[in-house]
Amino acid sequence: MYPNLYYAFRDIFGLDLPGLRFVNSFGFFVALAFLAAAWVLTRELKRKERAGLLTGKEVKIMVGSPASITEMLLNFVLGFILGYKIIGLFLADKEQSADPQAFIFSGQGNLLVGLALGVLFAGLKWWEKNKQKLPKPEERIIRIWPHDRVGDIVIYAALFGFLGAKIFHNLENWNEFVKSPIEALLSFSGLTFYGGLICAAVAIYVYARRHNIGFKHLADAAAPGLLLAYAIGRIGCQVAGDGDWGILNSAYVTGPDSKAVLADTSTFNNTLEQHKNFYLKTFNVASLDQVHHKSVKAPSWLPDWMVAYSYPHNVINEGVSIPGCVDEQYCSHLPIPVFPTPFYETSVCLIFFFLLWAFRKRLQVPGSMFAVYLIVNGIERFLVEKIRVNTKYDIGGFHPTQAELISTGLVLTGLALYLYVNRKKKATS
Repeated sequence: MYPNLYYAFRDIFGLDLPGLRFVNSFGFFVALAFLAAAWVLTRELKRKERAGLLTGKEVKIMVGSPASITEMLLNFVLGFILGYKIIGLFLADKEQSADPQAFIFSGQGNLLVGLALGVLFAGLKWWEKNKQKLPKPEERIIRIWPHDRVGDIVIYAALFGFLGAKIFHNLENWNEFVKSPIEALLSFSGLTFYGGLICAAVAIYVYARRHNIGFKHLADAAAPGLLLAYAIGRIGCQVAGDGDWGILNSAYVTGPDSKAVLADTSTFNNTLEQHKNFYLKTFNVASLDQVHHKSVKAPSWLPDWMVAYSYPHNVINEGVSIPGCVDEQYCSHLPIPVFPTPFYETSVCLIFFFLLWAFRKRLQVPGSMFAVYLIVNGIERFLVEKIRVNTKYDIGGFHPTQAELISTGLVLTGLALYLYVNRKKKATS
């Protein structure tokens, strides 16, 4: 596992670059996911614009004005935060930088670098506007196309997606939230995908209405990119080992080298008993009989880690100490391997992405592409929930997870939407 890029570069390339300790692997892949989604969305919006399905909007802008005090002040604040916190983290001593997340949310930082970068950013804004200054500022009308707004759309999706993911996660794990609400809200871990999807969708819908962008066409254009982004984001979960993994695979136990070793029922039960306290806490159960597990042996042509992985050196330090691991911040692995569900989700979502990409020109009825996305996304998540560790609800004798409830709703919504838009199309043709 690679909790951050330092371990990845050291292991793969043999390079010792301490500065990379501050680049979290999960965050790195999330950034890649947003870039990939933005690229796909831009391509699809341009295609729809060429087909006459989306049009631009004329807006008035003022050109030739010098930089205002507000513009320079905003740039100063941005530069100050970047210098004080981000660059300050790289320049901090070993003790301060040991926990980057704690450093970011603390009052610590590099004041001199923050002020210098703030002044630099403000100066660059003044210089940029001064180059374009006219003797007399004038008003012009320009046409802004939907693909020109992808940057704004991605920012809205990121902000409201993160907010929704935190809210839904804390609702799902209410007892943990009540114990430490501030830590739960500020922590980068603990995110629920569907919460992010729902809140981001609402925010983008409002944005699209405000800028006269056809929401059905926008949703259709975003559908393939959403699957690709989710697939890439799950790579980050797998690489970092953020705790978003599956239930125990009782056909194996973890060896001293962190690799899965075939085990019989007796060996599995002994290992489970040996780490009783850990598993009772992890699964939040009263007895080991309630610990969820399945026994699946990998066929000879498949690597064991694809069905049983111990997540060595995981970023949350979950599990037990790895024998012989010293002088490392991340020295834990799971005593019993689990199903690597992030790997499964990445694989399935990539397949669905290529399918939607191949059929995007055939699904011509507005809204039908997004309906298909809802269906396949809901099916994928519902199935993987069967082997994931998640909080379960008690509803009339049934014990679904939050994701199972939402994914079922998405499948039903997708089916209803597909039938509605296609029936409406037939009625008007």
